[in-house]
Amino acid sequence: MVFVHGQPRCSFGCKPDRPGYRVLQTAGENCRASSGNLQVFHPAIDAVAVRDYPAASSLAKPTRQGGSMCGRALLRGFIFLFLLMVLATVSGCQRQPGPQSGLRAIRAAAIAAHTRFLADDALEGRGTTTRGMLLAANYAAAQFEALGLEPGGEAGSYRQQVRFRRVWLEPEGSRLSWLNGGQHRNFRFGDEFVMRGHPLLEASEVTAPLVFAGFGVTAPERNYDDYASVDARGKVVVLLNGAPESFPSAVRAHYSASSTKLANAAAHGAVGILTIWTPSDEQRFPWAQLRRFSSRPSLHWHDREDRLNDVYPSLRGLAVLHPEAAAQLFAGAPSSLEKVFADARAGTLRGFDLPGQVRMRVRSRHESVECANVVAVLRGSDRRLREEYVVFSAHLDHEGIGAPLDGDAIYNGALDNASGSAVLLEIARAFAALEQPPRRSVLFLATTAEEEGLLGADYFAQHPTVPIAQIVANINLDAVPALVATRDFVALGAEHSTLGAVAEAAARELGLALSPDWAPEQAFFVRSDQYPFVRQGVPALFLIPGVQGAADGVDPRERLQHYLTTFYHTPKDDLQQPLDFEAAATVARLNFLIGYRIAQTEERPRWNPGDFFGEKFARTAR
Repeated sequence: MVFVHGQPRCSFGCKPDRPGYRVLQTAGENCRASSGNLQVFHPAIDAVAVRDYPAASSLAKPTRQGGSMCGRALLRGFIFLFLLMVLATVSGCQRQPGPQSGLRAIRAAAIAAHTRFLADDALEGRGTTTRGMLLAANYAAAQFEALGLEPGGEAGSYRQQVRFRRVWLEPEGSRLSWLNGGQHRNFRFGDEFVMRGHPLLEASEVTAPLVFAGFGVTAPERNYDDYASVDARGKVVVLLNGAPESFPSAVRAHYSASSTKLANAAAHGAVGILTIWTPSDEQRFPWAQLRRFSSRPSLHWHDREDRLNDVYPSLRGLAVLHPEAAAQLFAGAPSSLEKVFADARAGTLRGFDLPGQVRMRVRSRHESVECANVVAVLRGSDRRLREEYVVFSAHLDHEGIGAPLDGDAIYNGALDNASGSAVLLEIARAFAALEQPPRRSVLFLATTAEEEGLLGADYFAQHPTVPIAQIVANINLDAVPALVATRDFVALGAEHSTLGAVAEAAARELGLALSPDWAPEQAFFVRSDQYPFVRQGVPALFLIPGVQGAADGVDPRERLQHYLTTFYHTPKDDLQQPLDFEAAATVARLNFLIGYRIAQTEERPRWNPGDFFGEKFARTAR
């Protein structure tokens, strides 16, 4: 900083046309800085200007002894001091830009506007492969393009096309019966059981003996195996939904996943699965909601060799039983179903054969359809680290048009997940607003078919448009905390990798806090699009509301639980419900800052030593 006419002026910022000034040199480097009310904005044509001073000869008027020598020494001292000031100013101007411009760019009004568009009735619930979903994908791609982000999809586009097989169950031709001696019991579809269509066969039928196999979990790292005491070969296995309560929450979440249980049952030779809906399941997701959910068709993506994901030909039928219907299967068995529930809570569960046989008849119809993930990239600024990627993801889809509820058949998905998609777009705008991109590249992924089983994210994670080994982290945005403002958040996944420390630091910088998972039984960590990345060895985070409401007397947990039991996956999840977009902006800033810190740090995130997910997936994925 130099002082001219008593006022501060940046060496590269003052205007050369002011009276009493002349240009000494021009600046060749970008410069952005501020001091008080001084703003310095632009590079190559800015000038260093100082007041015209008399020539050196006039300063050195003759004196009786050495006057000219004193004048020259004074001039040299002034020039030396001036150069020091210039160097100090240049050093200050060239400081590494930070995230502040991105944080300032995030606006609640913009999140609200995106949410209103995506959740509007005109998009008809954004069902996968529908016109509404196509409009949502076009909207996201247009927003990314308007921000100047690079296409990150296929063939230089913003899209990654995914081919699906849609599978419809034909209820009138499908049956579930129990045969025990002379008894023949036909279960009622919808009231007592629900079933999905078979992905490979339009007509599938199996009659087989029954075996109860606990939760259907084999966890060698926990020295636990539900199949150890039973022989499932050629049988229909009867399983409790979920996993042992003694497991750590994330481990339990993994083994609760249907994809994990299907693979394990097929590996043990089972020919079908009956899953029992437990009392704890009923509390968090009532049977009536499950019934509505199961009436929708299922989807399976085709890989490049035309194979379907998570499909096991040996499994001829899958169904879920209401607990009252399931209790009949345990009549005459070593334990009643009530005793089985008690043993599960006590951790003393064991498998055993069940009396009789079950007959499953599944009638299905198939349809080939396509939909797309939307992908954009902000290229990093570091020549080496720009080849690595931090991925932000949010699913664009919801459930489309379904069974009417109070006369409304459009499942708008305002919170789930128009809000998350809106925050994704706003975070993308924040990164685009940075004075300098972060060192690593940032990839923005708006996925399809999350509501069908995380399919869009799963397809991307297994067929990424950038090398999977170069994806260093995933930050997922789903049903963002916009029900009520909170002082804290739960960073699901934080305890598994060094991302936890990054999230802690980012929250602290914004005056927020992180809290432990207050609902491990919900298994949130495996229920959204971060989990396919975890299965490919990529550390991930997913923020949900914490326990401290910003207003006194408000419990965010109660608000979320009310949403899950009343609005979740119903037409009521629309714009008529109260949403707090300032709260959404807060979580957008926190997610942005976490991603920015990951993208700036020299060292890539690591799984913690001995972590379950790191041990299970990281070494096979890289």
